[in-house]
Amino acid sequence: MRTYNELNTFLEWTAEEKDHFSVNVIKGLIMDGVRKANSGHPGGAMSSADFAYLLFSKYLELDPDNPDWVNRDRFVLSAGHESMLLYSLLFMNGWMQMDDIKSFRQFNSNTPGHPEVELPGVECTTGPLGQGVGMGVGMAVAEAILNHSFDALTTSNPVNHYTYILAGDGDLQEPIVFGAAALAGHWKLSKIIMYYDSNDAQISGKIGRSDSTDYASVFEAIGWNVHTIDGHDHDAIKSAIETAKVIDIPSLIIGKSIMAKGTATRERDHETHGAPLPQEEIDATKELMGLPQEPFYAPKEVIRYFQSRFDLLRTHVSDWNNDLNTSFENGDFKNLWDQTIGEKLPSFSLPEFNAGESIATRKAFGTSLDHFATQLPNLVGGSADLEPSNYTGNFANMYGDFNMTNHGGRNFAFGVREFPMAVLMNGMALHGGVIPFGGTFLVFSDYERPALRMAALQGIRVIHEFTHDSFYVGEDGPTHQPIEHAMALRTIPNYNVFRPGDAKETAACFALALESKETPSALLLTRQGLPVSQLDQTDITNGVSKGAYIFEDCEGHPDLIFLATGSELSLAVETAQRMEDKSIRIISMPCLELFEEQSTEYKQSIIPPRGAMKISFEAGITFGWEKYIGPNGLSIGINHYGASAPANELADSFGFTPKKAEKKIRNHLSTLL
Repeated sequence: MRTYNELNTFLEWTAEEKDHFSVNVIKGLIMDGVRKANSGHPGGAMSSADFAYLLFSKYLELDPDNPDWVNRDRFVLSAGHESMLLYSLLFMNGWMQMDDIKSFRQFNSNTPGHPEVELPGVECTTGPLGQGVGMGVGMAVAEAILNHSFDALTTSNPVNHYTYILAGDGDLQEPIVFGAAALAGHWKLSKIIMYYDSNDAQISGKIGRSDSTDYASVFEAIGWNVHTIDGHDHDAIKSAIETAKVIDIPSLIIGKSIMAKGTATRERDHETHGAPLPQEEIDATKELMGLPQEPFYAPKEVIRYFQSRFDLLRTHVSDWNNDLNTSFENGDFKNLWDQTIGEKLPSFSLPEFNAGESIATRKAFGTSLDHFATQLPNLVGGSADLEPSNYTGNFANMYGDFNMTNHGGRNFAFGVREFPMAVLMNGMALHGGVIPFGGTFLVFSDYERPALRMAALQGIRVIHEFTHDSFYVGEDGPTHQPIEHAMALRTIPNYNVFRPGDAKETAACFALALESKETPSALLLTRQGLPVSQLDQTDITNGVSKGAYIFEDCEGHPDLIFLATGSELSLAVETAQRMEDKSIRIISMPCLELFEEQSTEYKQSIIPPRGAMKISFEAGITFGWEKYIGPNGLSIGINHYGASAPANELADSFGFTPKKAEKKIRNHLSTLL
């Protein structure tokens, strides 16, 4: 084995010797970074190092001078706790500095505990296990769609790359992986290559304590090519990658590896998963690896060797740019490029709805979707097996299903896979070029919540359609009637929750979601019909953009201010009509998050802090409304589970009729006098 003492003859070493020494240098950075931080996960990072090093140094297509190059291969570290491995590779790429490595897990550093998408070279924020696999699948879907879209317009397709995923034992134990992988296999996404670092250890002990799954058989059964290798055999790793690149289905490379590979005394020790190695163990390990004792050793010879492909890669990028410029001579190509990759949202019109009609907002969403889809060719999405209920069926019929033989399909038949659907949507948005939407019932947003949070954390544009938004679901009963869900979604930072009050507001909310490039959106929609407002669409659109607006006002100073969302907007209007002895202002509040972004002057101009009692109307829990109604206000809501019965019977029983709402308000007023 070559050592640092022979580095002056590095150019004379064999490629194998250079590769193994380079891996050891990376392992040294991993050990030192975690030790200095006194926090981190060295064991898995060391067992994955051989594969990750070879992938980055030999195979990944990238632009050395631009980590965001459009046609780069995507690398997703689903095992996000192995972040020090990724940071070491990004350092070798020249995209991080040594000071970054030394600042691992420190406040405001470029090397947080788990990878974050804002960092150059990091494709997505990972850490919650399994989601990286799903986001990787979503990236591959976006690549396939864009590849198909551009293929008809140019002979040099500008989007043609692979998605590599590195996963660990913990990832594969999360069910999200099987949902996403089943779709990848069903759709034959051949440009996915996933490496499973199977090191037989996790934080609580050996894998056998909790898992005996034959993953090779499982993945073969769902349509993947599976290749099991020694995860430390460089020739086997290279052969597996090269084979995977020419197979027409997704590939799983199972690397049988050793936890904390190369350490002096701690190999296979599960306790190395989540704790720094003792300094004496690091010193002994460096001795065995042929490294000096100095911390953060990274000789320029190894860095130059790691970057030895860079000139060739720059040539590839230059050729790609030349081909792209030639393709721009085609006006159709240029327009499609600007709208997809350039994310230039064209001006688009809203659908028209007739005032006075009764239209469920879920149906209005479907109408809006069909209308927007004709103007936005990169609007793609589907439903978790609820097309008739979510009103996405017409979109599916019009544009066809994305599948193994039709990468031009814009609809995704996700099946009953709410969480995988949401995670794939995140991956699509992160890849760029498409605007993904997904539909299910609001009550099932709980299944999606980890992905909703990750969308908000990463600041990406995904649009979630949640229909059947209250007890008005009716006969399906309390299991399907959301009560706490609207407020629960509103607790997610950087997440816009829209609950439109009619068809016109629905179209306006949908348009805002399309325009929100850095904020995910949820549209909470009714099963039952709601009256379409007499207000002009332009006025509604302007009001919705502020999150809340005066829907109906009174003369002079109001005695009462009704604050309503969704289906309760019409309830507020009908209740006000019964209370002609009171001066009542009705505020529609379709998006509390946007309202909070407005100036204090605007907020107080429509909801003055004093002088009028406030009453909130929402068919959900009342928790949270106290912020707007104050200590003397009243919330008309529901703080218990629903029941199985026709919706109109439930509305009467739960007090959501104009007569009962009026009575509750008058009773409340009498207690204050």
